[in-house]
Amino acid sequence: MLNDPLFLVMIVGAVTLLGLAKGGFAGVGMVAAPMMALVIPPLQAAAIFLPILLVQDVISVWVYRRDWDAWNLKVMMPGSIIGIVVAWVLAAYLSDAVVRLAIGLIGLAFVLNSWFGKTSVEPHTPSAAAGVFWGSMSGFTSTLVQAGSPPFQVFMLPQRLPKLVFVGTNAIFFAATNLLKIVPYFALGQFSTDTLKISLLLMPLAIATNFLGIWLVKVTPTILFYRIAFVLVFFISIGLTWGAVRELLLHPPAT
Repeated sequence: MLNDPLFLVMIVGAVTLLGLAKGGFAGVGMVAAPMMALVIPPLQAAAIFLPILLVQDVISVWVYRRDWDAWNLKVMMPGSIIGIVVAWVLAAYLSDAVVRLAIGLIGLAFVLNSWFGKTSVEPHTPSAAAGVFWGSMSGFTSTLVQAGSPPFQVFMLPQRLPKLVFVGTNAIFFAATNLLKIVPYFALGQFSTDTLKISLLLMPLAIATNFLGIWLVKVTPTILFYRIAFVLVFFISIGLTWGAVRELLLHPPAT
């Protein structure tokens, strides 16, 4: 794989985006999995990313250790566990394209409703049941295609939490989710000497871009941060939807 120029370009770009996402710009990391899906199978890409994500999680959790919301983690983490287990069971039966299409449509509906809907734009706290549901969706999609951010943000963004609290809650939620994903990835046989070697080689870049993301979050005003977050979700959702539709048209599921 390391002898393939296209693979190298894609994985360097993907790891850079993951670093920015782990630094606090949640959402941009979702582009990493579709990028890598152009050159290797999605679950293999996920196996390369997971050790990198775990190291980035340690940095992000330490930086934002004082800025997080306990209630949101309390209602979303049980859902995440459910989603990871369901993804583990269904991994052999679900098309990655179908999962990405569902994520993209959810993200688009959420952002368009926020921008053009008649609902109140005032900050509000969703129900605990909604937290469990969106937590399970996030755990499910994160396990299958490393795209757990849109469901997470559907639940979190309407609350309009302080910028660092939002970022810290995101960091802790996905750090715990990534730790839980180790077992199913091992069980599905996705880790190998080659994937771990690639992860190790990319670790310095991953750490550097993580700190770059942390710096960018700290210097970005709160209002601008939330505007960027909504725009990122919108364009990433378009990308996921378009890519999934294209893949389904080119390679329809077997009936």
